Amino acid sequence: MVRTAARNNAQWCAAMSRSHGLASEFGEQAWAAPSRTPLYYPDSVTLVPGADPAALVARIDTAAPGASVKDSFADLDLTEAGFEVLFDAQWIHRPANAPAIPSDLAWDVAGDTDTLSAWALAWDNEDGNAHLFRPELLDDPATFVLAGHSDDGRVVAGAVASRSDQVVGISNVFALDGPDAAWPVVLSAVHWLFPTLPVVGYEHGDDLAAAVRHGFEPVGPLRIWTHRARG
Repeated sequence: MVRTAARNNAQWCAAMSRSHGLASEFGEQAWAAPSRTPLYYPDSVTLVPGADPAALVARIDTAAPGASVKDSFADLDLTEAGFEVLFDAQWIHRPANAPAIPSDLAWDVAGDTDTLSAWALAWDNEDGNAHLFRPELLDDPATFVLAGHSDDGRVVAGAVASRSDQVVGISNVFALDGPDAAWPVVLSAVHWLFPTLPVVGYEHGDDLAAAVRHGFEPVGPLRIWTHRARG
């Protein structure tokens, strides 16, 4: 399941990179982008345990600030290549037949630039990064931007669902009232759209605890490495 979740996540990272006009490539051991990826997105995601650190680092741009690697099995040591651990997290899994918790929010899939913009502004919560979600994402057939709406039509919760052959991956989960308010509407949407697919993703800290409360099980560790700035 960890390998499946890692590949699904790498496919989402590739889609996000494409929406910014950036090329990337899947190899046997890892997905990687040779140019710096969008903010919050890794330059590489390992797909199998025991990836070769030197070969992986050679495929990304460590000269530009902010390079990072998603070590999907938490089994690499990238310190000699100038990286340090940013945080540890857990891959999570929820079976397709797990019951969804009812939500009072209506939801839809963003299908135009106005809806995507409203979603991005709500996700961003005034941090200044709503521009990360570009209209090109709307053309990706595997990407579904899920928006939960209040009674007055405002976007108040949401996530991105990334469909692959075996699972649907969930990322960018948010709600104005916190993650426990997000999961019911997100899972309602996912089970409606993909009733036969298990749900995967990754979380850490309080967000991991919220996911577990909503039926997810941690299935394996991952680690995010970031390249140290040169002083």
